[in-house]
Amino acid sequence: MTAADDLPLEDRARLLTGADFWTTAAVPAAGVPAMVLTDGPHGVRRQIGSADHLGLNAAAPATCFPPAVAVGSSWNPDLARRIGAAIAVEARALGVTIALGPGVNIKRHPLCGRNFEYYSEDPLLAGVLGAAHVTGQQGGGTGASVKHFAVNNQETERMRISVDVDTRTLREIYLPAFERIVTEAAPATVMCSYNRIAGTYASENTWLLTTLLREEWGFRGLVVSDWGAVHDRVAALRAGLDLEMPHAPRSVDQVVSAVGSGDLDAATVTTSAQRVLDLARYAPSDQEPAPDVQAHHDLARAAAAECAVLLRNENSALPLGPDSGRIAVIGELARTPRYQGGGSSHITATRVDVPLDEINTRAATIGVSTEFAAGYALDGDDAALRAEASAVAARSDIAVVFAGLTETEESEGFDRPSLAIAPHQVELLRAVAGAAPRTVVVLVGGGVVELEPWHDEVDAILEAFLLGQGGGAAIADLLFGIAAPSGRLAETIPRRIEDTPAFGTFPGELGTVRYGEGLLVGYRWYETRDIAPRYPFGHGLGYTTFDISGLEVVATGADSATARVTVTNTGTRAGHHVVQLYIGSDAGAVFRPRRALAAFRKVELVPGASTVVEFDLPRRAFAHYDVSRADWAVPGGTYRIDAGHSSRDIAAVAEIRLDGDVLVERLGMDSTIAEWAAHPLAGEAFRTALADSAGGLPIDQLLELAGSMPLGKALDMIPGPGGEEARAHVETMIAAQ
Repeated sequence: MTAADDLPLEDRARLLTGADFWTTAAVPAAGVPAMVLTDGPHGVRRQIGSADHLGLNAAAPATCFPPAVAVGSSWNPDLARRIGAAIAVEARALGVTIALGPGVNIKRHPLCGRNFEYYSEDPLLAGVLGAAHVTGQQGGGTGASVKHFAVNNQETERMRISVDVDTRTLREIYLPAFERIVTEAAPATVMCSYNRIAGTYASENTWLLTTLLREEWGFRGLVVSDWGAVHDRVAALRAGLDLEMPHAPRSVDQVVSAVGSGDLDAATVTTSAQRVLDLARYAPSDQEPAPDVQAHHDLARAAAAECAVLLRNENSALPLGPDSGRIAVIGELARTPRYQGGGSSHITATRVDVPLDEINTRAATIGVSTEFAAGYALDGDDAALRAEASAVAARSDIAVVFAGLTETEESEGFDRPSLAIAPHQVELLRAVAGAAPRTVVVLVGGGVVELEPWHDEVDAILEAFLLGQGGGAAIADLLFGIAAPSGRLAETIPRRIEDTPAFGTFPGELGTVRYGEGLLVGYRWYETRDIAPRYPFGHGLGYTTFDISGLEVVATGADSATARVTVTNTGTRAGHHVVQLYIGSDAGAVFRPRRALAAFRKVELVPGASTVVEFDLPRRAFAHYDVSRADWAVPGGTYRIDAGHSSRDIAAVAEIRLDGDVLVERLGMDSTIAEWAAHPLAGEAFRTALADSAGGLPIDQLLELAGSMPLGKALDMIPGPGGEEARAHVETMIAAQ
């Protein structure tokens, strides 16, 4: 293929904007083909008619795998990898070069309308799963596009909102998932977000797209805009944005004119054009094999079964069996399933398993009768339907109620107004719970919902989220015990919206959103402030029980360690468990959350079996971002390792002391008296001099009184030659550093 520097300037500029909505520009005379970039993270949305970025128009059939909200709850990177690999097969068969995904933005607030497309509130979990997805997809020959870079954590005013976030929070919460994927999985592209960061659009942010992404993290791929995210094409190109999507009619002339006027270096155009050409290594051939549609549906179904989270199971209401008696299936969402999010990632599924049909089939197999009642209409309340559902529930031995969020209540493009489900659904749940001897609730939706006031009135709750096209069969398998629940929450379920970290600052005001909660995002907030959520991060039940014991932690260097823990299946059937390791510490001079996820592993054990799980805890597991040094630091001190079943259910605790970094502050006249006195090199001599001039006042008392004063200010207060002599001595010490 022709190299970019062999092309005329106008052809190079043409390569830097889409030829249409989904394809790059071709240069036929130079043998440069057009390439297709298309959604999406949980399946291929290859539009065959009119193009749009909101999922409004038809697309070719493809497997709809569980969206990231569900995959996040699997805590299984191998599952994410297998989904990515399957997407690659379908993408190539549909002529797609880049499948846009995964989305790894942090779930800052539960009302974000696009949370269904993101994995977690935790950067480690999101990064590990995202890297696995990219590895699988690109291993199958289709390029990935990690999005949306960066701090795109809401839909309200997403195309212009300016995010006000401090550097340490940005580095420790909102960037690490991207960093892990870039450095470990080498994605073909990174997609910039719509929003502004401290007033500068992400598409024009040189620090974000060049200094950080390329120079610090070593990214060698292409930066593509989100569709319509570019405001100044020349400024964006200078900042490091290579490809503007979709087609922008004026873009080519703007770039050519800027080069002609000297406002833009032609070498910048060449470099970006070459990155577009380099995407051709992911271009499919004309002879790609057709995907195995049944095998991919089977994968979607198996994945869905691993993603659902059993939140509550009182009196062993689940699994259902021959002794369950008559089953009432209630809720229109059981008959008309919602299995994916709304917007740009909307897939035209190859088939859809309907929960009601699947439940009826399994019930008939074991000789149990079922009866269905809609209970509500998807577009609103219906008192007659609710009354009918109550009557059906009263005739049953157990009621299974499907409730949650409809696509009109949650989608890309807008944020949810409330944490609660619709009032008529709450009325239905309470009415059924009052009528049926036992009640099981299956929750459907792309985000967590408030479980009050009906939570304590039902026996079991299965959080199904959005499970893709195989979700109906997976839900039935889980309800009847054919599969065992093994999902764990990747986000906290609060008791009320007022308890959430960003309450009062989401979604911002007057064009700016301030991340006032800082580091305390998600479970970090609840654990550090000791606020009990309804269900904590990492929570999930199964049909067996597990014990975690024997935690041992051994230092492997000044700033790293290895942890080992024994996991035992103490129940009566096989199952999976997610072992979670958290780190907390008071070491160093900065505030740290009480717990931060440092490692995790999903294991499978038969009844009575045990296994020892070993975790590598590298430097970054113990580090915080030191803004004064613009680098990561591990202070020497004691670190607490918590091994548990969730962020709140801790089973074993160990402590380890690390030497950490030798952090020697550079002293100056602005350094305080206390900082001079505590300095590892100059401190002893300074304390001696201070004691000599203290007039008999104890040194500790003097430091308490004047320790916060900058030394330069203290020297200003010493009159005459003595002050000048002291200042000269201090200046000599400063220069000697």
